[in-house]
Amino acid sequence: MTHRRTLALVALGGALGSLARYALTVALPHEDGSFAWSTVLANLSGSLLLGILMGLLATVWAHRHWPRPLLGVGVLGGYTTFSTAMFDLHAMLLASPPTAFAYLAATIALGLLAALAGVLLGRQLGARATHRPAPRRGSPR
Repeated sequence: MTHRRTLALVALGGALGSLARYALTVALPHEDGSFAWSTVLANLSGSLLLGILMGLLATVWAHRHWPRPLLGVGVLGGYTTFSTAMFDLHAMLLASPPTAFAYLAATIALGLLAALAGVLLGRQLGARATHRPAPRRGSPR
């Protein structure tokens, strides 16, 4: 795949992911300093979806180039947001430190669990699609 085509896939995916992220922010607005549910939801669902994508890339899409730049870097990169999470965290620290620490803990712990669950689910889906047993956790494939 050419460099230009890869760049186009990233740009298209990024535009779609950013629009989805904006829609989530509009649907779940929050006041500065309050718990940012839209940011947490975007990052947790994005972690789950990225895990699923990685599981599928390890099984059914191993030899395809387009899913990673389009879906991983583009869509999910535009959808998830570390910078907004840190901006929200700063505002929460000023308004309510306990809320800020709950937000930080939820973002990290639940994000890791969502990514792990996504990888396991993606591998299971990939194994079903190819009619092979799912690779064991920790196996190189």
